[in-house]
Amino acid sequence: MRYPVVLHTDDGVRYGVTVPDLPGCFSAGDTLEEALVSAEEAIELHLEGLVEEGHEPPAPGAVATYQALPEYAGGVWALVDVDVSRFEGKAEKINITIPARLLHKIDAAARSRHLSRSAFLAMAARREITDDGGGAA
Repeated sequence: MRYPVVLHTDDGVRYGVTVPDLPGCFSAGDTLEEALVSAEEAIELHLEGLVEEGHEPPAPGAVATYQALPEYAGGVWALVDVDVSRFEGKAEKINITIPARLLHKIDAAARSRHLSRSAFLAMAARREITDDGGGAA
């Protein structure tokens, strides 16, 4: 999942990072690059804590939604890619039937994103479950 983060700086060098989708998740770095690495680590630790408490990792919100909020005014926005699969439990092998043309489209889409077929299908299922209000995956 790609979580939006907002970075603020007072001196143009050191950055504080806020993760709007994860209340209480903050980070910082002495450079922009360090701040983003620290943000990824903070997000992973925050998600790990949520899962240990029995919660699902929340789906990332849209940057445009957060940009309109006054508490994030003047911030620099970035997306931090976090692999949430480790919080979903052990992988299970399944056998499914899909029409050949659809399977070719799935494989092409997976290749274009540098994903395996399984990773692509899991990502699509996660997105569909989250988007339709059926609960976070």
